[in-house]
Amino acid sequence: MDYNTSEICDLFADSVDVVNPIFTNFGGRYSYAGEVSTIKCFEDKGLIDKVLATNGEGKVLLIDGGGSKRRALIDAYNAQMAVDNGWEGIVCYGSVREVDILEELDIGIHALVSIPVNAEHRESGDLDVAVNFAGVTFLPEDQIYADGTGIILSPEVLDID
Repeated sequence: MDYNTSEICDLFADSVDVVNPIFTNFGGRYSYAGEVSTIKCFEDKGLIDKVLATNGEGKVLLIDGGGSKRRALIDAYNAQMAVDNGWEGIVCYGSVREVDILEELDIGIHALVSIPVNAEHRESGDLDVAVNFAGVTFLPEDQIYADGTGIILSPEVLDID
């Protein structure tokens, strides 16, 4: 399904939060939506790989990478793993790499910037915790709706059919 965040904001202005426009879309899917799963980590993609190896149907992985622009948390390997396991999208408050491959994959990926340096793989961080960045507090099980215009958050599934 294609989502139009502008129309969603018009219809549900009082019940959604708009994420500050700091992200770039690096994925091959223009729009996506799903239930939020959160990871809080810093320059370490071990937990990210572990979570993306699980069933992600109907879900969006939201990564609080501390806004780091020094190490990529998402690369072609873990993005392909996300596709293979049915994830709808990834929002990364951090960096990505191998962007030419990412744009060919059928998944939405929003991140701050790209950098060629890979992150560590120690599995440090926290899963399914509240995280706050880009003017919004994200909770596990919230709903994200994203497209080329922006990203919005709702505490519940919106009836937009």
